[in-house]
Amino acid sequence: MFHSILKRQLKKVGVTPESCPSLEEWQEFLARVNRAYTEADQERYLLERSLTISSEEMQNVYEQLRQSETRYALAAQGANDGLWDWDLTKNEVYYSPRWREILGCDSTEADSAPRFWLDRIHPDDRGIVEAELAAHLEGNTQHFQNEHRVLHKNDAYRWVLSRGLAVRDENGKAYRLAGSLSDITERKQAEYKLQHDAMHDTLTGLPNRAKLMDRLSRSLIRNRHGSEYSFAILFLDLDRFKIINDSLGHLAGDQLLIAVANKLTALVRPDDMVARLGGDEFVILLDHIRDKKQVSPVANRIIKALSHPFRVAQQEVYTSTSIGIAFSASNYEKAENLLRDADIAMYRAKAKGKARFEIFDHEMHDRAVTLLQLENDLRHALQHDELSVHYQPIVSLQSGQMIGFEALARWIHPTRGFVPPSEFIPVAEDTDLIYPIGEWVLRESCRQLKEWDEQFPSSQPLIVSVNLSAKQLEKRGLVEQIQGILQETGLAAERLKLEITESVLMSNAEQSIVLIQRLRDLGICISIDDFGTGYSSLSYLHRFPIDTLKVDRSFVNGLGSNSENSEIVQTIILLAHNLGIDVVAEGVETDEQLGHLQQMKCGYGQGYLYSKPVAPAQAAELIQELNTSNSAPEDDQSSFQTAQPAR
Repeated sequence: MFHSILKRQLKKVGVTPESCPSLEEWQEFLARVNRAYTEADQERYLLERSLTISSEEMQNVYEQLRQSETRYALAAQGANDGLWDWDLTKNEVYYSPRWREILGCDSTEADSAPRFWLDRIHPDDRGIVEAELAAHLEGNTQHFQNEHRVLHKNDAYRWVLSRGLAVRDENGKAYRLAGSLSDITERKQAEYKLQHDAMHDTLTGLPNRAKLMDRLSRSLIRNRHGSEYSFAILFLDLDRFKIINDSLGHLAGDQLLIAVANKLTALVRPDDMVARLGGDEFVILLDHIRDKKQVSPVANRIIKALSHPFRVAQQEVYTSTSIGIAFSASNYEKAENLLRDADIAMYRAKAKGKARFEIFDHEMHDRAVTLLQLENDLRHALQHDELSVHYQPIVSLQSGQMIGFEALARWIHPTRGFVPPSEFIPVAEDTDLIYPIGEWVLRESCRQLKEWDEQFPSSQPLIVSVNLSAKQLEKRGLVEQIQGILQETGLAAERLKLEITESVLMSNAEQSIVLIQRLRDLGICISIDDFGTGYSSLSYLHRFPIDTLKVDRSFVNGLGSNSENSEIVQTIILLAHNLGIDVVAEGVETDEQLGHLQQMKCGYGQGYLYSKPVAPAQAAELIQELNTSNSAPEDDQSSFQTAQPAR
């Protein structure tokens, strides 16, 4: 090769041996040959270098290609994807080993037909997959991508994500489609669980409020567009659930809720829905109601079923349910309104005695609106000092001497005038306004009694009785709150008597005993109000560290005319005397009632025969009258016993 290069270089300069006859010409010839050798060497060097560079570049290209293929293989392996390559001309598909593994197939099940994949797609998904494949092949989409279910060899469907991209000729026609297949079953299961949890109660597994409202909304739309379709909802609230939850613990309460949920589900049809709103509230949607009359038997069946004992925390517990019923109607625009009306009816059922059902009517709604307005007005009254405390004297029935007062909250509405406690106290209980109202009444009563002490220093020490509601008793820190009020006002603890109704005490007797003992340890007196009208507490009475029993006015009203009432009152008085407990009769209004109570040796009483509840200024006049009576000569018969009834 080198000599051919040399000859080529000499020829370029026109030099041959025959053209050099003389010495000088021969020397010039040799010089030119040397230069030709040099140029030939250079050309050879450049040629060899060019070949070397080309070889290295080719090697680099090859190495880059190998690395790219390696990266792609590693990426595919790391992504755990199966690969497929569809030759559209031959209508044959290459399925990689990992693709077959996702479907549970081995390499012996060799089938390159597209149906090997398409026939395994879930019937509900196949139409969508084929439509999206066709759209991409026609050039309507940039790529193919679809999530669908494919049949595994174990006859279970698995979720997969299939992606693909078409290869097209110069005319844009697809002749090849290649892509990947990813197993996304675990992700789909996680997504389903999240969706399920978002729409279901975690404790019972029942649909929650969100799912119920969605179902109600769709049912209302269907009701408005189809006169033959109707449904009903039953709003359930368990009676006495809080007692069970507090006494046996939250775990027992949860077990009861699960048992109730299972029983409710068994009592309805498959197309109906049982949902849990939270706490002890459940809602049942009865679908396809042909006649409203068929709902009442269902409600009665539920009430009867839930009245049977449940086995919870290794013991039998009893509960019941109050149910409010509302029917679908074209005038309902929102599901919330339908649920609200069923809730209103449920509260009416509770108010009428529990373990029963009530059907919503528009009078209930009007009453609910009135109560809402009353609640707003009560909040305003509390903020603008419209509430006051009135005081009704408590009198010794034997001497006629006043021994103290019962403090009673009063409300004079700016437009309605006097609002009876029987109207606003239940509203306060339901809205938790009872907490600030109860605290204010207690503080104001203690402050007022301390003020009277300073105003009438020679007066005998009087007591003040203040009612405690069920919610106040349940509030944490009650004892500390009362102790703080006594310290703030400077009133001695023995001058304060707290009145608690019998039914409230017995709702959680063991807890009540502990609370009462703590109050007694402070020196505070305790009275059981409305005795005889609530749960039977005779078996617990000797365990309650109490000072007084108050005979309910319903028994006092019948004295003389009703022998049964007389026997009840006499029994209560004898029982109290045997236990060393004082007795106060409520609602003493006539001399005849007073005479019977005196014969029975009832110690104390209060009622219109002596005085109605009066404002602080009038109560001060009664204290002044008491002081005058105590300082009068012995033959002076002036006393509360001879006062005219204030009706």
